[in-house]
Amino acid sequence: MVATLVVVWLASALRPAIPGEQPGIARGQVAPAIVGKTLDGTAFDLAGLRGRPVVVNFWGPSCVPCRDEFPLFKAKLAAHAGDGLAIVGILMFDAPAPAQDFIAQYGATWPTVDDPSGAIRTAYRAVARPQSYFIDRSGILREIQVGQVADADFERLYASISK
Repeated sequence: MVATLVVVWLASALRPAIPGEQPGIARGQVAPAIVGKTLDGTAFDLAGLRGRPVVVNFWGPSCVPCRDEFPLFKAKLAAHAGDGLAIVGILMFDAPAPAQDFIAQYGATWPTVDDPSGAIRTAYRAVARPQSYFIDRSGILREIQVGQVADADFERLYASISK
């Protein structure tokens, strides 16, 4: 039953938008806004990253694949620093305190936005963790990765937003 629901959701989430439909997330469309507070209390607005390639990653410290992705994201952020790569975490289904501890332990330098109401998760139609969205310099969503990102996947997906 759960697998069927995920397949139905993926089919609806990854299809092109239909004119007149409520705004959602679709490849080739402007990525939904992300406005909120980071785990350290700093105001955050995704619009401030326009002009840079951005990876938005829905995660939480209780998610094992999310934890496994952290070293990859840290390495890719360093490797693509010259391109201006930005990574933004969205805390999903976990409390801020364990996430802050995890971030400190693993030395993540990118912001994580708390989403206690689930509004960001809903706008991005994120249902599972990890889930990553690759947004180009113009703010257009180019790729969606459901599940853990592997090194080769990252480079392939990143190529679509780094131009």
